Amino acid sequence: MYIKKNDTVKVLSGREKGKTGKVIAVNRKNDTVIVSDVNMVSKALRRKNEQDKGGIIRVEAPLHVSNVALMAKDGKPTRVGFRIENGKKVRYSKRTNEVL
Repeated sequence: MYIKKNDTVKVLSGREKGKTGKVIAVNRKNDTVIVSDVNMVSKALRRKNEQDKGGIIRVEAPLHVSNVALMAKDGKPTRVGFRIENGKKVRYSKRTNEVL
């Protein structure tokens, strides 16, 4: 997968189209990412003990990786490529051709 934790991404499709955010978590098994403050959903939370408060909370829902694009250093979305530099595999921006 070409997107990693702490990358900045832009949402390309869906109701959150155009929003940008930082990747909180990556799920390689389902090809999904969770982006901070994007795709917020309401979730009912049950009270676990006397001190806990139950209720409705807002959490980020996962987005499919095909619906987000990595932001390059110039602030525009870019596709990602891989190449070998000095014996290491690195990601690079196809827009600017620089290492990410």
